[in-house]
Amino acid sequence: MKRTAALASTARAVSYNMILQFSLRITTFALNGFILRYVSRELLGVVNVRLTLLYSTTIFLAKEAFDRACLSKGEKKRNWTHVINILWCTVPLAVICATILSIVWVYMLEQPTIGGYSLGVFCFALSSTIEMLAEPLFVVGQSFMFVKLKVVILGISQGTKCILTVILMVLYPSGGLINFCIAQIISSIAYAASYHLYFARYIETVQKKDDNFPLTKIRDIFPKRCPDKSFLDLELASLVWSFFKQSFLKQILTEGEKYVMTFLDVLSFGDQGVYDVINNLGSMAARFIFLPIEENIYLFFTQMITRGLKAEDQSQESLTLCAKLLSVVLKLVTLIGLIIVVFGYTNAYLALNLYGGLMLTEGNGPTLLRWYCVYVLILAINGTTEAFFFATMSKKEVDKYNQKMLLFSILFLISSWLLTSLIGSVGFILANCLNMTARIVHSAMFISSFFKNTNHRPLQKSMPTRTVLASLSLSFFITSISENTFCVVDSPTIHKLIHVVITAICLLSVLVCLFLTDKDFVNTVRQQIMRGRGASNIQEETKNKRS
Repeated sequence: MKRTAALASTARAVSYNMILQFSLRITTFALNGFILRYVSRELLGVVNVRLTLLYSTTIFLAKEAFDRACLSKGEKKRNWTHVINILWCTVPLAVICATILSIVWVYMLEQPTIGGYSLGVFCFALSSTIEMLAEPLFVVGQSFMFVKLKVVILGISQGTKCILTVILMVLYPSGGLINFCIAQIISSIAYAASYHLYFARYIETVQKKDDNFPLTKIRDIFPKRCPDKSFLDLELASLVWSFFKQSFLKQILTEGEKYVMTFLDVLSFGDQGVYDVINNLGSMAARFIFLPIEENIYLFFTQMITRGLKAEDQSQESLTLCAKLLSVVLKLVTLIGLIIVVFGYTNAYLALNLYGGLMLTEGNGPTLLRWYCVYVLILAINGTTEAFFFATMSKKEVDKYNQKMLLFSILFLISSWLLTSLIGSVGFILANCLNMTARIVHSAMFISSFFKNTNHRPLQKSMPTRTVLASLSLSFFITSISENTFCVVDSPTIHKLIHVVITAICLLSVLVCLFLTDKDFVNTVRQQIMRGRGASNIQEETKNKRS
C-alpha cells in the first residue's frame, strides 16, 4: 500500500510540476517577447546570463547536496531534528557562496556599461540567501509528499517576479536594471514567507491529527539540540559533503555555457542576450516536461531503493516497481525527445520568425535552435538514467563518481571553448551534446550492472518500436521538404500556414501509429495518470474530513 501510494504521489507530482513548468515557461516566453521591446540586448544579456548565473550558482551550491542527502532513504530511521539542524547550515553556506561570487562578479569580471551593475550583483546574491531560509521546510514538504505545495509556492514566487517586472518596465522604463532587482528581491521574499506561513498554519491545525509528521510545534522548524546526541549527524554530514563535491562539478556542467560566456568573453553582452532568448525557447520542453519527470522519479526511487544495497538485497517488490517505472519513463522521454527533434528541427525558422522577427532569424539563430532540439533529446535520456543512478549509488560510489565528474567538467569546458571559438554559439550546444552522451553511457553501464543478477532489463525495454521510428523518419523527410518549400525569407502567410498544416498531419500520424503499435506502453502511461488522479482525490477527501 505504501509503495502504491508513493507511486501515485510521484505520478501526481509529475502532473502538477508539468503544469507549473508549462505556466512558468509560457509566462517567461511572453515576458521575454515583451521585454525585447523595452530593453536593449545588452541589458538582457547582463540580467539573464551574468546576474542569473550568480543567483543560480549560489542556490545550487548551497542547496543541491543537502536536498539529495536528506531526501535519500537510509538503512536507519531518520532523526528529523538532525535533518532540520543540518538543513539550516544552507543559510550560512549561501552567505559565504554569495559573498565570494559577488566579489568575483564585481572586481574580477568585465564590467558592463549598464548603470547599477554593482547593485544588481548585491540584489541577486541577497535573493539567493533569502530563499535558503525556506530550505528545511522545502525538504520536509518533499519527504512527506506535499506535491501541490512546491508547485503553488514556486508559482507564487515566479508569478510575482514576472508581473512586477512587466509593471515596472511599463511605469518606469528608465529604471533599467533596478526594475529587475526589485522584482528579484520581492519574489524571493514571497518564496520564503510562503513556506513558513504554510507550515506554521499546518502545525497549528492539521498536523495535530497526523501522528507521523515530525514537526509538532513551530519551534521544531528551527535548529535545536538533540537530547544525549550530537547537534549534527556526522554520517549525514559526510553524505552531504560527498554530494557537495559532486554538485560543484554538476553545476559547471549544467551552466557551462554561461560560465564560458562570463569568464572567457567569447560573446558580447548583446550576443549573450540573443543566445539566452533562443536558449529559453529551445529549453521549454526540457523545463516543462523533462525536469519535473526527473525530479519526481528521483524522489520515487529514493523512497523505494535503499542506497548502497545490491539489487538482490533490496525489497523485490520495490525493485520490480522501480525497474518497470524506469523502462516506461525512459521510453516516454525518448519518444517525446524524438518528436521534438523531428518537428522542432523542421519548424525552427518559423518559430523564431514569429517570435522575434529578423533579430532572431538573421545569422545562426535557426541553426542554434535546430541543434538545441537534438540536445533536448539527449538531455531527457540523461536526466532519467541519472535519476536512478544518483538515487541508488552508495557513498563510496558517490565519491568515485566525483572524480569522473571532474573529468567530464574539464572536457566540457575545453570543448565549449574550442567549438565556440570555431563556430560561434552553436559550439555550446554541440559541447553539451557530447558531454551528456558520455554521462548517459556511464549511467547506462551502472544500471546494467545493478540489474545483472536479476530478471529485470529496464534499458532493453525502453526503446520505441520500429514502426514508430519509421513514422518519425518519414515525417522528418516530409516536413523538411515542406520547410524548404514554404518557409523561406519573405514567404507569404498562406505558405507558412500550409507548412503548419503539413506538420500537424505528420504529428498526428506519428501519434496514431504509437497508439496502434505499442498499446501496452500507452495503457501503462494512462494507468499511472489515472492512478495519480485517483490518489489526489482520495487525499483531498481525507484532508476535508480532517478539517
